Amino acid sequence: MKYINLGNTGVKISELCLGCMTFGAPDRGDHPWTLPEEPSRQIIRRAVELGFNFFDTANAYSDGTSEEILGRAIKDFTKRDDAVIATKVFFPMYPGPNGGGLSRKAIFSAIDASLKRLGTDYVDLYQIHRWDHTTPIEETLEALHDVVKSGKARYLGASSMFAWQFSKALNLARQHGWTRFVTMQNHYNLLYREEEREMMPLCQDERIGVIPWSPLARGRLTRPWASETTRTRTDDFGNKLYESTIDADRKIVEQVAAIAAARGVPKAQVAVAWITQKAFITAPIIGASKAQHLDDAVAALELKLDAAETAQLEAPYVPHSVAGHS
Repeated sequence: MKYINLGNTGVKISELCLGCMTFGAPDRGDHPWTLPEEPSRQIIRRAVELGFNFFDTANAYSDGTSEEILGRAIKDFTKRDDAVIATKVFFPMYPGPNGGGLSRKAIFSAIDASLKRLGTDYVDLYQIHRWDHTTPIEETLEALHDVVKSGKARYLGASSMFAWQFSKALNLARQHGWTRFVTMQNHYNLLYREEEREMMPLCQDERIGVIPWSPLARGRLTRPWASETTRTRTDDFGNKLYESTIDADRKIVEQVAAIAAARGVPKAQVAVAWITQKAFITAPIIGASKAQHLDDAVAALELKLDAAETAQLEAPYVPHSVAGHS
């Protein structure tokens, strides 16, 4: 595992980030397919053994239990100062008009609750999970700046939104002298490449670290097209992301399988190799429900696809409707 700078910062992160949405109490929140604590800990331990030092979670994952599991595992398996912990704020955490969102009130409440669940005094990267259409972005940016100045977060990041929104936020922060976003966590993989149109060029121009979610398209790039899992049966959000482009997506999955067979490697390695070879990608967020998934992801860092293979993978793609911004 190599360590690289996170965007235009000096902090060093592993080339792969461990996504922690897979971890959490299955009976809490909206993800009944998550792993309870003990199997989650085994995967986190394996990630640390493989050299992962970058971990991404969110307050809303499994009603906060993902943060709790990650916090305890970090304490047991590595040093806090060696870990780069990222979490997010936006989605409601309790009933009521102020249970979520990006108001000053919501952000100040959420950061303290996340720190308590994680068992730490600070997070390294604090991200807005989505754009809040009901709160002035100036209020959000100043509140986030104050979170950084209080020492409760080291850096700020954003997640799925339109490029014009991200550009507006970056420029407002610059104008007011507020702490700027240093990362963009967006939806990007072989089945969904709309971010190449505007968001990726913006991030390159602004030297923003790109840490895409779902690089394996919720597992669709790793298994036979018609196969079914517990997650595919219960992941309503994930199913909606890809339901309108089934025919084109199937052709891409078939090309992944063909190259994987020719190379003698798992399909996951081909999909991860493709995304890590993009110049605008910093560190894809790898979700894992088995330790082997991490082994495959790390092995993919050594798999170099040639131009013909890349063209073969990309040729079936068709334009998609925007997906993942809400």
